[in-house]
Amino acid sequence: MPQPPSPGSPALPIETPAREWPLLLVLAGTQFVHILDFVIIMPLGPQFMRDLAISPQQFGLLVSIYTFSAALWGFAGVFFIDRFDRKSALLLLSAGFALGTLVCGLAPGFETLLLGRAIAGAFGGLMGAVVFSIIGDTFPENRRGSATGTVMSAFSVASVAGVPLGLWAARVSWRLPFLGLAGAGAALLIAAALALPALRAHLNGARPRSMGEDLRFMLCTRNHWRAYGMIVSLMFAAFSVIPFMATYLVRNVGLAESELPYVYLIGGAFALGTSRLIGRLSDRYGKHFMFALLAALSVLPILLLTRLPRLSLAPVILATTVFTVLISGRAIPAMSLITSSVEGVRRGSFMSFTGAVQQTASGFASLAGGMILAEGPGGELLGYDWVGYLAVVATLASIAIGRRLKIVGG
Repeated sequence: MPQPPSPGSPALPIETPAREWPLLLVLAGTQFVHILDFVIIMPLGPQFMRDLAISPQQFGLLVSIYTFSAALWGFAGVFFIDRFDRKSALLLLSAGFALGTLVCGLAPGFETLLLGRAIAGAFGGLMGAVVFSIIGDTFPENRRGSATGTVMSAFSVASVAGVPLGLWAARVSWRLPFLGLAGAGAALLIAAALALPALRAHLNGARPRSMGEDLRFMLCTRNHWRAYGMIVSLMFAAFSVIPFMATYLVRNVGLAESELPYVYLIGGAFALGTSRLIGRLSDRYGKHFMFALLAALSVLPILLLTRLPRLSLAPVILATTVFTVLISGRAIPAMSLITSSVEGVRRGSFMSFTGAVQQTASGFASLAGGMILAEGPGGELLGYDWVGYLAVVATLASIAIGRRLKIVGG
């Protein structure tokens, strides 16, 4: 007869595929809408800069406001996220996220769009923390890499299907991608309500904690600081480069805006095809080894992408595809390591705090990239190669920090 779950143990018999896949599909779908809402604005950079008459620095703010809002509420989430059933928390956050995205789609101008991005970021950032907490709570450590790879394939699906569809829809109006995401978020809210069971294993036997205890736990554990350092360096390695990639490809490399969907479609397709494989390899050969390997390999495409000359579509797609596969691939063992660096009973608070650190770093990375860049006399971006150098230094730092990160959560 099954025994009730103990604190930190799996809440579901996830070794049964019939129970595992509905959970993974809902989590992956939630990540899909959250990630697509964040990334869709990046390839729309040329259109926003033209239609809204904004500078690269203003566009960097439009990207970073989402992350700063997510960070603020992620820090706040430390004090309450572990006090609720994971399902109830996910449903509430999904509803707020859909509302914020709807505001973006209906925004009459730049300022209201910023407000909508802030609302969506507030709920979206916490959604991500809850998703990874559910993975940590319901999958044992030796299968967590595979589960993380499945859920993180949402990033690739967003590139394969979401970003190209969003770009094509944006030809009619930049509002349509946001309205579509709001509708998808509402549909996923209903699916989660129907498909997910109560997820309360982390509450079993947990005693009430004060805010001071929560803060001490987050700030006074050396292994936690390694996790924070790893995620900060990874975000600077990615989001100093990615938000300006589409604009660079159009203005400097010579691609037409109509060709951008193919860049994201093909790169995302290859990343999708490798994400679950990378997760399985991480479980088999060790998450530390796979992260170090993939991060080291990513240095070359970072340097190549940020120095591309004027080229035709085919070689550009080759460079951006390798970049996408390695940047998204290295995040799989990294997130699995971070999820496993804390015991289950505190995982929600820890992932909320880590998510806040991640979002803060993403925002500052976007702002740093925007501050380094300048516009040339012909509208081209100047200084993107220096953004690449920053990303390489951050990548090497993440490898050094990741080697010392300990797995403590079963």
